[in-house]
This record gives sequence, structure tokens and C-alpha cells, in this order.
Amino acid sequence: MEDNAKLIDQLKGKYQELKKEISRTIVGQEEVIDKVLISIFSNGHCLLIGVPGLAKTLLVTAISETLDLKYNRIQFTPDLMPSDIIGTEILDNNKEFKFIPGPLFANIILADEINRTPPKTQSALLEAMQEREITAAGVTRKLEQPFFVLATQNPIEQEGTYPLPEAQLDRFMFSVVLDYPTLEEEISIVENTTGEGLKKLNKILSGTEILQYQSVIRLMPVPKHITEYAVKLVAKTRPGKPGAHELAEKYLNWGAGPRASQFLIAGAKTHAALQGKYAPDIEDVKYVAEAILRHRIFKNYKAEAEHIRVEELIREFLK
Repeated sequence: MEDNAKLIDQLKGKYQELKKEISRTIVGQEEVIDKVLISIFSNGHCLLIGVPGLAKTLLVTAISETLDLKYNRIQFTPDLMPSDIIGTEILDNNKEFKFIPGPLFANIILADEINRTPPKTQSALLEAMQEREITAAGVTRKLEQPFFVLATQNPIEQEGTYPLPEAQLDRFMFSVVLDYPTLEEEISIVENTTGEGLKKLNKILSGTEILQYQSVIRLMPVPKHITEYAVKLVAKTRPGKPGAHELAEKYLNWGAGPRASQFLIAGAKTHAALQGKYAPDIEDVKYVAEAILRHRIFKNYKAEAEHIRVEELIREFLK
């Protein structure tokens, strides 16, 4: 137990170092960086949504530079096939089939513009995200750990896109929306990016250290009332079910499933650990709630007609 406490203290220091290093390239977006790091230490995947030019790709690249891990970027396009990401078998000089691994065989995957690729390729990524393994030519191959997918999505160019099905959205721990920078941040961005080239970032954490921190976070004790709070919060989102909030009955078609409750606790534990706490509290659950519930609750036509945003409903559920 003492060793676990030491590791959590150590993790808090490493987390501060990571944020400091990432801020050498990324101006602002602190909460977004926070959520991506929480998903990494929770062994989850993260979906980043924002209009073009908000540095979604740069953000993921900067985070990958600070982690001593294998990083691959996959640009998702309408003609991308499952074999392009998984790998394929070729006939070698000895007339034997040899498997050539695809870009999914890495630790950090940037799935750029994930909604531009057809469902067949999306579902190949789905297996990798859920099972941490892939099947090619009838053979199942384990992916190296740690493994996480950081995907980006552009919310405005919807023509020629393939919206992610609910089952795939549910695989992402967080859905994080990037907003425009403030005036001061934008001035700083322009000054930093129109002078000398971007700085090369230092490696702060290795894969072994990340796995070690992931396992100590999993072992963190959670008071029963915190688990109850998380489960009751998810129950509020389910229209027609016991414990549903009146706004869910009025504005939602359906709510979040049990995976949301699991992620709320996993995310709360990680947020607590990154703050140097040895157990999560209700504030930790609240901190991760919006990004976990945003893509798991679905509005009805009444909510659309009244321009009700999902985030507004979540804030009401949290009150």
C-alpha cells in the first residue's frame, strides 16, 4: 500500500512535467490535454472533435513526443481498406506467406478524420480498440501494450463521411470538444508558429512506466458512496427507467449504458491520482462526466427543435 502511495506521488510529479513539456508546443487547451492524459492513464481511447485548424493533430503528436512509445498516424480516407491498417499477407521469395504488420501495430494510434472511412475499416479499428488484438488471415495477433487510439473528427464537413455507429462511439472513453483559443492564446500561437520551427519535445515517460501507473490506478480504493453516485448519475440519463431525470424523459431517446458507469469510476480514479490523491471523490467524477456522457446520450426531435445541447442536459444531471 505504501509503495502504491509512493507511485501516486511520483505520478503527480510526472504529470506536471508532461503538461509543462506539452505546453512548449501547445498553447492553451489545458482541459483537452488533461482529458487525453486521463484517458491514457485509464487505458482508454479518446475522440477529439473540432473544426479544422484547432491543432488536433498537433496536440496528439506533441503528447506522443513526450511518451517514449511507438506512434503511428493513419489518415482515414474513403478508399482505406481494413488490410491497410491491420496489415496483409504477401508471398515471399520462398513461396511462403509472410504477414506484413500494418500501422495499427504501435502503442499510440492517431486515427485522423476517423469518420471519413467506410464502416468496414472502422470495424477493423473497433476490434483493435476493444480486444487489444487483431485478426488477419485467420490468425489473431496481440497488440503491444500500452495501446490507445486518439481519433480526430471534423464536425462541419459531413458530406462524404460515415458517422461512427453508436457501438463504436461507446468504445471511446472520452469525447472531447476543442474550442477556439482566446485572443491572448491566439496571439501567442501566431507568435510561436510564424518564427523558428516547432521545438522538439523531450521524452518524459516510457511504456513500462505507463503500464505501472495504469495498474496502480486500477488498484486505487473507491468509497462505495462514490460508486453509487456514478451509477445514479448514469441512471438519470435513461428515459423510461427508474431514477431517470425529468429532462431525460423530456429530451432524450436513450441514455448511457453500464460502460459509462465503469468509465466514470476509472476516470475519477485517474483524475484523483494525477492530483496526488489516494482515493477519488465526487468532484473527480464530476470532472470527467461531461466528456464521458456526451457521446452516450441521444437527443429526441423535441430537443433538436428547441436547440437543447447535450452538454446543457449533462450539467443539469450533475446538479
